[in-house]
Amino acid sequence: MWEDFKKFALKGNVLDLAVAVVIGAAFGKIVTSLVEDIIMPAVGILLGGFSVEDWTYTFNGAELRYGAFAQSVIDFFIIAFSIFLVIRLFTRMKRKKDVPAEEEPEVLDKKEELLVEIRDLLSKEKTGQ
Repeated sequence: MWEDFKKFALKGNVLDLAVAVVIGAAFGKIVTSLVEDIIMPAVGILLGGFSVEDWTYTFNGAELRYGAFAQSVIDFFIIAFSIFLVIRLFTRMKRKKDVPAEEEPEVLDKKEELLVEIRDLLSKEKTGQ
């Protein structure tokens, strides 16, 4: 059982996934800080000190903080959009790297052109055109 676990745990895909999780967690912290510490205070300044997070409703002594929920939803959309932009950037960079350089068209000499014409004529005769 130990050998099977070692084979599984040391596969390239598992290690790649572990690295992705760690990097994703770090990136999530960066984006969360961007949203909470820069974007939302700037939005609050632009709206004259308006904060969604402070919205509450009190009912029979219970405080419903629906503003905090609304703030979490807004944070989610900003974070999701940020991750989308990063993935899109990486995808474009990968596409540019994967695209092979255009090859120059093959230049045929007279003999090769003649052979190509003969081949084309023979194939037309076979098909009955």
